[in-house]
Amino acid sequence: MKFTIERTVLLRSLSHVQSIVERRTTIPILSNVLLQADDGRLDLTATDLDIAVRESAIATIAQPGSTTVPAHTLHDIVRKLPEGAQVEISLEADNDRLSLKAGRSQFYLASLPAADFPAMDGEAAGKPSDAAVQFVIAAGDLKRLIDKTRFAISTEETRYYLNGIYLHIAQTAGVNMLRAVATDGHRLARVELPAPGGADALPGIILPRKAVLELHKLIDDVTGDVAVNATTTKIRFAFDHVTLSSKLIDGTFPDYTRVIPTTNDKQMEVDNHHLRQAVDRVSTISSEKSRAVKVNLGNNQMTVSVKNPDQGSATEELAVNYTSTPIEIGFNARYLLDVAAQIDGENAIFEFFDAHSPALIRDSGDDSAQYVLMPMRVA
Repeated sequence: MKFTIERTVLLRSLSHVQSIVERRTTIPILSNVLLQADDGRLDLTATDLDIAVRESAIATIAQPGSTTVPAHTLHDIVRKLPEGAQVEISLEADNDRLSLKAGRSQFYLASLPAADFPAMDGEAAGKPSDAAVQFVIAAGDLKRLIDKTRFAISTEETRYYLNGIYLHIAQTAGVNMLRAVATDGHRLARVELPAPGGADALPGIILPRKAVLELHKLIDDVTGDVAVNATTTKIRFAFDHVTLSSKLIDGTFPDYTRVIPTTNDKQMEVDNHHLRQAVDRVSTISSEKSRAVKVNLGNNQMTVSVKNPDQGSATEELAVNYTSTPIEIGFNARYLLDVAAQIDGENAIFEFFDAHSPALIRDSGDDSAQYVLMPMRVA
């Protein structure tokens, strides 16, 4: 194997694939990236056995071939090479060492055979399953589904079925919608958009947190479409020259609709920017453990306050649109700020029932998104 590739092109592809490689693994080849050079392109693949990312880049191929080398080491070397450098990579005759040359720099890296590199039943090679549901979604729409729900993914490993985003088809006003839901038991995020053509048969699937984070990074600058191929156990996203394949969480997502309140009869509308600033300011002295803030609502007025025996107290008043009976309710400040960060419109709309019931939060500029925040006791 021998090829030449521009440093910036190689670095971009390595940055995309190496991020899923675990720095500590008991299986040596999982620390490596698979390099496959053929037909004017270099394919790079990395996997942790649950997720695989493959990216293709233009290269000048002098001799086709394949091998695997340590992913993070190769990435660090290429990152430190001068910009604009031409990188020449070749496999030594004994096939156990990779040579990398750029200008006056030369490196030799230990390699492992490409034949030993694991594949996710063909998914890593980008082969869609005939039995899968296949559809195309705009990258911007997919990013929106992820952006507005990923903050609520649970990190509690004992409830593994909450460690991801639940994607499924639901009906809203008789229209099939592609809906994304995430919850950690303290807050819930639900956002939807009209189901793309071909997605109507999508089974309810749970996309794992790591796959969500990697996909979010990969599609950040993508402006085109994403081809999705999903079964009940795996999912594949293909766009530009990148393919991400992931196993799905084998579990049952709870009936989240029971958590979304339908009888909250007290509505408050507040300027979201002012709300975020006020909560951020008063929470400065809140307890690191509870991060609790108290919200008092009266006639067109909202008071956000914090009492911390060790630090002191803080209050801030906001003008709001609220004419129902007064209510006093506590929230985790970080959770409240996380939800407020998802509001795109000028105002956030809160709906309450009482101090002990979950609050429903909506975006004045986006009817398709809903957020639920559980209250907490505040002294």
